[in-house]
Amino acid sequence: MGARWCVYILRCGDGTLYTGATNDLEARVAAHRAGRGARYTRGRGPLVVVYCEPCAGRSEALSTEMRVKRRSRAAKAAACAVGLDQRPVSEASSRASRDSSARTATLRSCE
Repeated sequence: MGARWCVYILRCGDGTLYTGATNDLEARVAAHRAGRGARYTRGRGPLVVVYCEPCAGRSEALSTEMRVKRRSRAAKAAACAVGLDQRPVSEASSRASRDSSARTATLRSCE
């Protein structure tokens, strides 16, 4: 079985949000917390995973990550706060997603 890719959002200790993609969420979050992750997250702890969206593979994860990063902070925060039965953050406030029902995924764990 291949690696399970996902897009995740971390809430940093200063209230900012960091978005990334990985095939091992636990290891990646541990790297962020140890200061070996993205430069942005260094010194911004504590870090909490507030969103995770499983993806079919690396390509989908990276394109989803870029869509999420283009969303406004408000759209990302709202998607993280709402809970189940909502569109993924990559589709929140997206005009294209209103026309497409291809994805009806919910906020869920990558585990």
